[in-house]
Amino acid sequence: MKIDRILEHHARYRPEHTAVVFGDARLSWRDYHARVSRLAAALQAQGVGKGERVATVLPNCLELLDAYWACAQIGAVMVPLSPLLTAHGLRSLLADAAPRVVLADASTAATLVAARDAVPDVALALVDGAASGLPSLADWLAAAPAVPQSVGIAPDDLYNIMYTSGTTGMPKGIMHTQRIRAHYGTLFANAWRLRPESVVLHTGAIVFNGAMVTLFPAFLQGATYMLHRQFDAAALIETVARERVTHLMLVPSQIVAVLNAPDFAAEKLDSVEMLLSLGAPLHVEHKLRLEAALPGRFHELYGLTEGFITILDKTDAERKRGSVGVPMAFSEMRIVREDGSDAASGEVGEIVGKSPLLMPGYYRRDDLTAAAIRDGWLFTGDLGHVDADGFLFLVDRKKDMIDSGGVKVYPRDVEEVVVQHPDVIECAVFGIPDEKWGETPVAAVVLRTGAAVDAEVLKAWINERVGARYQRVSRVIVYPEFPRNAAGKIVKREMRDPFWAGRATKI
Repeated sequence: MKIDRILEHHARYRPEHTAVVFGDARLSWRDYHARVSRLAAALQAQGVGKGERVATVLPNCLELLDAYWACAQIGAVMVPLSPLLTAHGLRSLLADAAPRVVLADASTAATLVAARDAVPDVALALVDGAASGLPSLADWLAAAPAVPQSVGIAPDDLYNIMYTSGTTGMPKGIMHTQRIRAHYGTLFANAWRLRPESVVLHTGAIVFNGAMVTLFPAFLQGATYMLHRQFDAAALIETVARERVTHLMLVPSQIVAVLNAPDFAAEKLDSVEMLLSLGAPLHVEHKLRLEAALPGRFHELYGLTEGFITILDKTDAERKRGSVGVPMAFSEMRIVREDGSDAASGEVGEIVGKSPLLMPGYYRRDDLTAAAIRDGWLFTGDLGHVDADGFLFLVDRKKDMIDSGGVKVYPRDVEEVVVQHPDVIECAVFGIPDEKWGETPVAAVVLRTGAAVDAEVLKAWINERVGARYQRVSRVIVYPEFPRNAAGKIVKREMRDPFWAGRATKI
């Protein structure tokens, strides 16, 4: 099981079928395979050999998508880096990955130039012309042969490094092999009922692993894969209606944006067969709205890039509301107490799992690998419990749990209350320092346009409705919008960490 010849397969057996759509470009499998092969040959011409790293610092564009498949074709290792990284963060990741080639564009060129001292011998190119003294990818392509040299590739060859850090602390590069990405294709195609006739739309950043749960199955099946440059709720709705999109993956904040878009109408999305939420829990209030508008489509995925996944299937979405489902096929799950023993049904503990998607480890970090994977089991750092049927209910991240006077407060429990207020669009609850209790919960909110609710009034409304006194929030902070990463996920630490600056307490 490996992915190096997927494009070749479709180019031979369904050459005229639409493979990729980006902006005005609509490419058949024949044309897309030829395009990727040219890039693969150009990378080889720049000295990229099997097992060597190719890094990208790109927003969504055809060249970023091409790089994933060009690396697969020649046995190189794809290292997608966020275009939102600062020079400091980028420098640490480049130093760790030590790529042979880095691809950037005009929007990231200055950051790359500022960080290039980390890899002084690397070959750099811009995908959209030449600037900042960097050569153009077009020149590389023009000088390259049409097809790359053949390379022997094995299923367990390293294919991908996905970094989970870079702005703070030591980099953590999660390694994925060709076999693991092939499993992404087969297992998720089965889970999503994805067929060669499907039309898959992705509007979030494809530098993040969440994108891979629809990207690889779409390419494995030979479906049509549509990519937007960035998320825009109105553009998503228009594309779904025009192109009869069948499969969508969104993070919760994007689902909320679509539901609240002025032009949202259920009939515009009636072609959708699968709408997947991942990246963070989707609050029940939003699930109810989504299910009312688009019944029988909702799936939810809980998982880690390191390689453990549960899925709440659309057939279970109503009867197991609040759950994040069950492990994928060929996977196992345990809920583990602090002493390492297995928790009873309904008892909260750490979620531990194993699956065919399990990483071989963190790149060049055997110490972190040994801490995360013990006896073949991935210790997730997440807290949850299972019901009598084995369905997983996610409680919270261990690191996000608030310790208020020795009592555990799970932010998600409070968030589920806050989002029920009619003026609240989004909410994030986190702990801040408190002299008496050690930590105390606060609620950060984004309000609907035109809402005039006072923060103190909203605080009282919340505290009247939470289930316990220790869940009461000490303050409400109103934000015009939340900080987000390139995947669209809320970056809670950017709101929380300033309150802890200069304190010894670590959360």
